[in-house]
Amino acid sequence: MLSGWQLPRSASRATVDAINRYLSAEWGNRLVDGWNDWIDEAQSTGDLIGRAALGAGPGQVLAVDTTSVNFYQLCHAAVRARPGRRKVITDRANFPTDRYILEGLCDDLDLDLVYIDDETGEEFVTPEALREVVDNDTALVTLSVIQYRSGALHRIPELTAIARGAGALFVWDASHAVGVVPMAFDRDGVDLAVGCTYKYGNSGAGSPAWLYVRSSIQDELEVPIQGWFAQRDQFAMGHGFDRARSIRGFQIASPSIIGLRCVQTAFSMIERATLPAIAHKAAVGTQLMIDLHDEWLAPLGCSLITPRDAHHRGGHVTIRHAEARKISLGMRQFANVIGDYRQPDCIRLAISPLATSYVEVWEGFNRLRELIATGKYADATEPTSRVT
Repeated sequence: MLSGWQLPRSASRATVDAINRYLSAEWGNRLVDGWNDWIDEAQSTGDLIGRAALGAGPGQVLAVDTTSVNFYQLCHAAVRARPGRRKVITDRANFPTDRYILEGLCDDLDLDLVYIDDETGEEFVTPEALREVVDNDTALVTLSVIQYRSGALHRIPELTAIARGAGALFVWDASHAVGVVPMAFDRDGVDLAVGCTYKYGNSGAGSPAWLYVRSSIQDELEVPIQGWFAQRDQFAMGHGFDRARSIRGFQIASPSIIGLRCVQTAFSMIERATLPAIAHKAAVGTQLMIDLHDEWLAPLGCSLITPRDAHHRGGHVTIRHAEARKISLGMRQFANVIGDYRQPDCIRLAISPLATSYVEVWEGFNRLRELIATGKYADATEPTSRVT
């Protein structure tokens, strides 16, 4: 079976064992006393994510909250750190939540939201396109490392340097990149970044997200949600907020320990496998998808919007077809192939390199070819669930 964003199998045995140990040997026995050991797990787990997947040294990553909360926190902090500047830049093909949060943020703070129009073709923001809109009135630039729909991979060092050259801060959303694309945040001068752990992070639905704040700018940023975990003397319970001058100052409240254990087992596997090896398998697997598309699906009315150069894409490919919605439904109902439909006419297919074999990729595309060729997808019915 070819998977979309979820593993083609259940959670790893290591994750199941870790959760069972936590429930029985820690929470089950120690109750509230366990917080003596648990209280700093957002930081130690963040260090693991940074080390295994982000090219980030210790003390710069927290595994906390959701991607959306972290994105709001860091974007708000970024524009506050650039007073007098009115421009926030993103692109129209960016992930919807990011765009919605930016709209609300700019409305609240009376800022100008500027969109780069890249919804055609590969949905890719070039350095030239960014230079056209960045100036000394720009407070914040934010893009996704990998475009959620097309799979195009942005050039982190070049785009970051353009924003920083104008004095702006840059927030990267790495949700569709972390765990499948090697990144080097410290080397590439990344200021701020967020991401999830449940796509290629393999940590389960709703697992804690993460945020990255470069150590050299941690003191100058002030986040809007001032929680007690960010208080310098947390257990003094005193009046007035005095933010911790470290990565802890970006944490809001108690972390989900059970969720963090899922992240720990998953990213420990990523660390052992190494990102270069994972990325190589993703490149080979997505090239196999492209080759099968060209041979089998293109003659059936499909086209590819994902970059063909492996250096410019991540772990998924996206094909277009006029009947994409029906085909996506038919894949699940008749072929046991899980993909993602994305409006208006896109089907997104991914290889999760730690779990998906090349044979599964081949078989998944073979089933997809048969589904389209026979027209059986036309019999697919709308599900009661909204998730397709």
